[in-house]
Amino acid sequence: MASGKKKRGQSDEVKTEDAVLAQNLDYQAPGRAVGITAMLSLVAFTAVFMSYQSTQLERDDRADLAQSPVVENFALPADPLWGFVAIPAGEFTMGSNPQRDRMAYENERWSATQRQGRVELPEYFIGRFEVTNAQFANYLTDTDSPNAALFAALDPALPVTSVSLPQMLSYARWLDAQLRTSAATPTVLREALEAGAKVTLPNEAEWEKAARGTDGRLFPWGMQPSDAFANIGGAALLPVGSHSCEPCSYGLSDMAGNAWELTRSALVDYPFTPSSAEALLDVDSLWVMRGGSYQDSINNVRAAVRGAVDPSVRNPTIGFRLVISSL
Repeated sequence: MASGKKKRGQSDEVKTEDAVLAQNLDYQAPGRAVGITAMLSLVAFTAVFMSYQSTQLERDDRADLAQSPVVENFALPADPLWGFVAIPAGEFTMGSNPQRDRMAYENERWSATQRQGRVELPEYFIGRFEVTNAQFANYLTDTDSPNAALFAALDPALPVTSVSLPQMLSYARWLDAQLRTSAATPTVLREALEAGAKVTLPNEAEWEKAARGTDGRLFPWGMQPSDAFANIGGAALLPVGSHSCEPCSYGLSDMAGNAWELTRSALVDYPFTPSSAEALLDVDSLWVMRGGSYQDSINNVRAAVRGAVDPSVRNPTIGFRLVISSL
C-alpha cells in the first residue's frame, strides 16, 4: 500500500543537508565508498519505513472495516443497499477456453463441441462481501439457536464458515423475511422482493457473472494472475473486504480467495440450467463452491473454477454470500 510520507521525509533530509553546507565553508564531499554506503543505508531505511507504513495502514483499514456502521439487528453494511450490489440484466460468457486459460479444468468446458457458452440473466443483487460471523450470529440469536453464543464469540468481521448448505439456506430465508417486514428496507430491494425475487445463495451463473463481469476476464480483477487483490496462499481468513480491489467486477470483494463460497447449484455437467437448491437438497449430488480460499493457489481462484462439496459438510474454509434473485 502506498505511503504519502516518503516524499516528506526526503524533502526534510534535503533541507538538513543544505543547512549543513551553508554553515560549513570547509565542507568536503565524502569519498565514493562512504557515499555508496550512505546511499545503501538510506535505501534500506526507506524500504523498512514503507513496509512499516503499509502494515500500519492495512491494520487501520481493517480496524475501520470492523467499526463500520451496520444496520441494527441484521449487521448488514449501512450503505444505500445494505451491502447488496445490483448486477444488470444481460449476457455473459460462462466456462473456460483452454486456449485463453491454460489453467482451465475439464469440468469448466461447456459441451463436447463448445468450450464456453453464453448465459443471459435478469437483474439481481449480490452481497458485496461474504456473510460474516456477526450477521450469522444475529440470525441465530433471533431464532433462539443454542449455537448463538458460539458464533457471537467469533471475530465478527470474519466470513462465517463451518456451516452446512441447509444452514446457509435457513439464514437466507430468515433474512428474506426480515427484509420483507422491516420498514427500513431500501426501496430498490423491497421492490425486487415484491416482484418475486428472494434472498438466497447465488446459482453458478449468478456467481460467475458477478465475479468475471461481461468482458470474459479470467480473474475478478482481470486477465493476469495476481496476489494483490485477494487473500490467497495465506495462513488464515481475513475480515471481509480486507483486500481492496478497485478493478474487480462490480466492486465486489473476496470473489477470489478468503473463503470458498457455496452456491445453490448441484455439480452437473454444463450447459448450465438454473435449479432450486431447496428442491434438490434430497438429490445425491455434490454442490458447487466457487472462488477458492486463503489456502489455495492462483489456479483455484479463477472466476470459472468449479469446486464441489457434500451439502452436509462444515468446513473452516467454506463460507457463502447472498443474492436477491428472481431465478
